[in-house]
Amino acid sequence: MTIPWLTLAIALPALGSLIVALIPRERVELAKRVTLACTLVVLAIVGAMALNFDPSGDRLQFTEVHPWIARFGVHYAVGVDGIALTLIVLSALLVPLVVLAAWKEQEEAADRGKGYFALILLLEAMMIGVFAAIDVFLFYVLFEAMLIPVYFMIGRYGRGEDRRYAAMKFLLYSLAGGLLMLVSVIGVYAYSAQAGNGTFLWSELAGPEGLLAGVDTGAARWLFLGFFVAFAIKAPMWPVHTWLPTAAGSARPGTAVLLVGVLDKVGTYGMLRYCLELFPGAAKWFVWPVVVLSLVSIIYGAIVAIGQSDMLRLIAYTSVSHFGFITLGIFAMTSQGQSGAALYMVNHGFSTGALFLLAGFLIARNNGSAQIADYGGLQKAAPVLAGTFLVVGLSSLALPGLSPFVSEFLVFVGTFTVLPVPATIATIGVVLAALYILWLYQRTMTGPLREKLAGVKDLSGRELWAVAPLVAVIILFGVFPQPLLNVINPAVEHTMQQVDVSDPAPAVGVDQASGQEGADE
Repeated sequence: MTIPWLTLAIALPALGSLIVALIPRERVELAKRVTLACTLVVLAIVGAMALNFDPSGDRLQFTEVHPWIARFGVHYAVGVDGIALTLIVLSALLVPLVVLAAWKEQEEAADRGKGYFALILLLEAMMIGVFAAIDVFLFYVLFEAMLIPVYFMIGRYGRGEDRRYAAMKFLLYSLAGGLLMLVSVIGVYAYSAQAGNGTFLWSELAGPEGLLAGVDTGAARWLFLGFFVAFAIKAPMWPVHTWLPTAAGSARPGTAVLLVGVLDKVGTYGMLRYCLELFPGAAKWFVWPVVVLSLVSIIYGAIVAIGQSDMLRLIAYTSVSHFGFITLGIFAMTSQGQSGAALYMVNHGFSTGALFLLAGFLIARNNGSAQIADYGGLQKAAPVLAGTFLVVGLSSLALPGLSPFVSEFLVFVGTFTVLPVPATIATIGVVLAALYILWLYQRTMTGPLREKLAGVKDLSGRELWAVAPLVAVIILFGVFPQPLLNVINPAVEHTMQQVDVSDPAPAVGVDQASGQEGADE
């Protein structure tokens, strides 16, 4: 009997969310323990999947396909390739760490935070489901359903007086993109029906032999845009990024971890899985517009981050810049660029997730203030916190030896071989990253210790358990990224085949061959 790993990983946190919601509010400690236990079991399930995944086997593994709305070709269909698997592992790892970090965060809420933990579990089920979905309609449903728990996590359990405004802004931006995607989803079904078999199954739609292969050029470009705009908002790319700093600045740090560390990856993952493979011709036609938007995101996000006075908003703007690197690698249409982009999604989740958690620990120690000007000299009072913050910050600027460096390097190599001028311009983002990270560290951790921070305690055992695994992963995959690349590379190669692109021949080799031919003559 085949174990339905993905269904278990989706159903367990959904069931756990219902159980936590039904626990009496005075039993909040029980609710927290049930939440943590559920997330650890999900992590174990996902870990078992990762150990049983065969990178040299079928592209989609652990597949389950069951009719859902048979009349319209809708299926409950799930399965993972290497890229989806790494993002599911990222999700399963971050969620229990967020639960630990938020253990004492919601005591002032009306239900003492019980609802917050129920929402975390519900969101985890949807995050795993959206990466596992291989039916376009199922993907769309989960893509939109994720908005519900996040809306309440920001609007009800967020920080500050603007949290409801931030939640509404997040919701409206996401719904606008979702409506455009819905039009394209309906169009996908209509064209597949014209080809003789109305379906939403991704495996039957994608590729040169898929049902969408015969869609005329103009229609394919409009369908591509419907998906792309929704994914660009989710990613987020400039100029549809403004919801993110507002949402991250008003969210609890744990919510920001899941929002930026995982949910935003749905956008870039969707570009790889749906934009490129369903509409390869349109994707190639839109390369330059997307590259230009990526460059603007890289430089604009970094410059605006430098000028931020709010710690959480600063980290959010750094993510706008980092996502520019990811989209640049995706649309470079080279194996190195796309492998780097896929790896960047994972490593960015580890790095930025740890940065948000540490920012949350700082905020909790300073009466809830996220203003950078309210800090200074903390390395004297909390050296472990300061040292951990430095390591994580250096990973965000892609220091060699830490995991984001490998991702960024691959993106640059893959882009430079085909688009040398954009790759050169993108290096400005690397320089600016050093400015915003090191200046943030200098303003918060160095100099004289502020008097009101004199009694600040260093990281507690619970906080160390929340952030230490992320620091360990950042160092491990910075030194030895091959396990991740072994899983990601076969999926990228398949994407390249589906889009009908290949890496350019090495220029050095061509020159040498030409010179040799001249010598022979």
